[in-house]
Amino acid sequence: MGTGLITGMGYIAYGFLFTVILGAVGMIYSRLDFGSKKAALYKTISITIPEDLDYSAVFDDIFGKYTSKCELVRVKTTNMGSMFRLTYNVTMKINVSEKEMIDELRCRNGNLEISVSHQDTAVAEL
Repeated sequence: MGTGLITGMGYIAYGFLFTVILGAVGMIYSRLDFGSKKAALYKTISITIPEDLDYSAVFDDIFGKYTSKCELVRVKTTNMGSMFRLTYNVTMKINVSEKEMIDELRCRNGNLEISVSHQDTAVAEL
């Protein structure tokens, strides 16, 4: 848009220079890959557990092994109140196996549902 305005005012050489500079900045930005590697470390984990399992610290040892930061952000009852769904925001450690963590969580929660996704930045539910 800036190039169009500059060219429209009759400064064609400045418009060309502006285009070259913005193109170079865009190429450098995409080449350096700002933040995308760190964003992959932030995950949201939802775990379903039976109601008789004390959820306050049941997964702390597993999260201590695979994550550098862990926060329980939501507890919700499911299945007519017979189960809890726990939602954690975690920061994964570098070079750890997500599958191994899920396998250990499955052993602890009785092989009930576990989902791992990228962290949401906005509230997705009403």
